Amino acid sequence: MSIDFQTLRPSRIEINLDAYAENLCHIRQHTGVPLMAIVKANAYGHGLLPMARQALQAGAEQLGVAIPEEALALRQAGISAPILVLGAVPRAQLAACIHAGIEITVPSEPGLAEALAVAEGLGKKALVHLKIDTGMARIGVPAEKAAPLIEAALASPWCHIQGIFSHLACADEPDSAMTATQLERFLGACEYFQCIGAAMPVRHLANSGGVMNFPSTWLDMVRPGIMSYGVLPGKECRAQLPLQPVLALKSVVAHSKPVKADTPVGYGATWHSPGATHIATIPLGYGDGWSRQLSSRGAVLIDGRRRAIAGRICMDQFMVDTGAQPVATGQEVVLIGEQQGTRIRIEEVAELAGTIGYELLTHMSARLPRVYLKNGQPVMVG
Repeated sequence: MSIDFQTLRPSRIEINLDAYAENLCHIRQHTGVPLMAIVKANAYGHGLLPMARQALQAGAEQLGVAIPEEALALRQAGISAPILVLGAVPRAQLAACIHAGIEITVPSEPGLAEALAVAEGLGKKALVHLKIDTGMARIGVPAEKAAPLIEAALASPWCHIQGIFSHLACADEPDSAMTATQLERFLGACEYFQCIGAAMPVRHLANSGGVMNFPSTWLDMVRPGIMSYGVLPGKECRAQLPLQPVLALKSVVAHSKPVKADTPVGYGATWHSPGATHIATIPLGYGDGWSRQLSSRGAVLIDGRRRAIAGRICMDQFMVDTGAQPVATGQEVVLIGEQQGTRIRIEEVAELAGTIGYELLTHMSARLPRVYLKNGQPVMVG
């Protein structure tokens, strides 16, 4: 595909589809169980539809999203693979989901009753995953009260139990005792199927932290999210797999000029040049999702060297101190990614911004074109 970068906004996201596919393959080989590719929140900012298609091509058995709108968008795009809405589905959207064959999360007995009533009205079974709360206190029936929910689901002719699942709260901490407690509670809830002689549905529990740190949580299927995009789920996690960052954030130098010592830069004049230097302006800002918390804290790569951010991040621009040597207008700037053998990882940027990689990724705005690469070449722009 020929893409004219002259007409494309120079501030852009590059997404390596090969790296994503390889990451998923490494995870599948490592765990040896089926994989639900998590593509919620616009695939963690990478683009819902392209990443969903790539995940299925890479062998993912199922897709996971957060809200019905995401699942329905995938169905409307022609994706027929199993899709689970991980969040509670509002009653007004149950019919659309059931009609489209989308698997829904049932977090309570009232939630089950609503889904069954809608399914009966449609004359079509609801495909459900029972959600067990094992320690998040978010959605789900408490593990010790799971039996009535299981019985009600099994008793209805309008329900097919596809799975049973919970979510780990502390799995990104390798020494977490909470994870063992949650696993014990979850398996205890699942045992009820055996107690009454019912077939066990697919049990799934492991998120990225579980995949990386707790093999006992892999069970019948894993749900890797951020790790599949090559980002570690927590500071204490260490990648045992050769995961590659999928996303790079790039721009160009829009303007460069020399300044004298003690020149104020940016809103509030919070940064002053320590000596004679050059200031380069980058046409990207917090309106694109580049956190204002990086003001005078972060760095970018120009010519393979780190250049410090100077002053406050603006809505659409920010400035960097490039030192004694000027840089040229149009030169590539890497905010996240690699340039000439030097890399800035999103985990590093997130720590400087006082947040997590998840937030930075999902806050990258639609103003930034997403350029999808295969074999190092652009194949589409989203």
